[in-house]
Amino acid sequence: MKYALIGCGRVSPNHITAALQNGLEVVALCDLLPEAIAALQQQFPELGAVKTYTDHRDMLRAEKPELVAIATVSGAHAAIAVDCIRAGCNVIIEKPIALSLADADLVLAEAEKANVKVCANHQNRFNSSVQAIRAALEQGRFGRLYHATAQIRWNRSKAYYDQAPWRGTWAQDGGCLMNQCIHNIDLLNWMLGSQPVSVTAVTDNLSHGYIEGEDIGLAIIRYQNGAYGTVEGTVNVFGGDLEEVLCLFGETGTVKAGGTINDVVETWRFADAPPEEEAAVKQRFSKAADHIYGCGHTPLYADMIDAIVHDRAPYVDGHAGRNALELVLAIYRSSLEHKPVSLPLSAASTLDSVGMFPNK
Repeated sequence: MKYALIGCGRVSPNHITAALQNGLEVVALCDLLPEAIAALQQQFPELGAVKTYTDHRDMLRAEKPELVAIATVSGAHAAIAVDCIRAGCNVIIEKPIALSLADADLVLAEAEKANVKVCANHQNRFNSSVQAIRAALEQGRFGRLYHATAQIRWNRSKAYYDQAPWRGTWAQDGGCLMNQCIHNIDLLNWMLGSQPVSVTAVTDNLSHGYIEGEDIGLAIIRYQNGAYGTVEGTVNVFGGDLEEVLCLFGETGTVKAGGTINDVVETWRFADAPPEEEAAVKQRFSKAADHIYGCGHTPLYADMIDAIVHDRAPYVDGHAGRNALELVLAIYRSSLEHKPVSLPLSAASTLDSVGMFPNK
């Protein structure tokens, strides 16, 4: 299967590794900055002879890839995805799938019209710990779910934002909830398995006055099925990244996954569990990943390839990406309006939040 990568920045090595491990034929690399492509080729010498482009439209016309991954500036995801889809390409889109609901809906509509697959790159769904939790959920071991929590306690310094001026801007990114926290927000939505119906939230910029977006966000979400979710996301943690935590609290089960990316199981309690099960599960999932991107890209790619071959929806489809986007935008709106917000939203964009922190 012919594959191309658009965007050769920070996360691109994970995409190339996943593509190579899944036997894809890498036919092109594309980035606005030739030096970014060169750095990636230096890291992967086997890509030295691969065609390179600075304009993705030229690349699409010349190479006609079957699968394209989009790992560019967040604000460009949707427009590039639409170009790829209209060229007949299946797409893997890095998070977030778009920065507005209108753009996300356009991506989904164009994909349906062209009969191609869209995968939202929420790779943490493939963490083995997360898969174990999901299996317990699908087996009904939690009984009725009461609530779940997503906590992202990380650090991002000025040096991080200086590396790429688009980071932290409303036009091209958003704040920590849209960039760092959206993976865990996706897991929260997925595990609770119901449409959010209301959000009450606050966001602020406490220590990153050089960016436009938030560096902390707190939210309470009510879901259609009666369950509740909470989000705590921050990049203000002193001393570096602390943890990313997912907790599920049900009638007959309690689980806590921690570590840097929900990959260390810290609590595993079920009414139907034999006494030795919790210790065994905690032992199995006791080692944290070496990097915040984890190991989920390779299985995500494998699933997307299988979805294309067998004409089915990807495990993490475009609608999942839209759902995570909508929840973040609802949190922004609640914070902006200082009141609860009902979902679904009719329209929303990160640009709605321009000027939210005028004194920063």
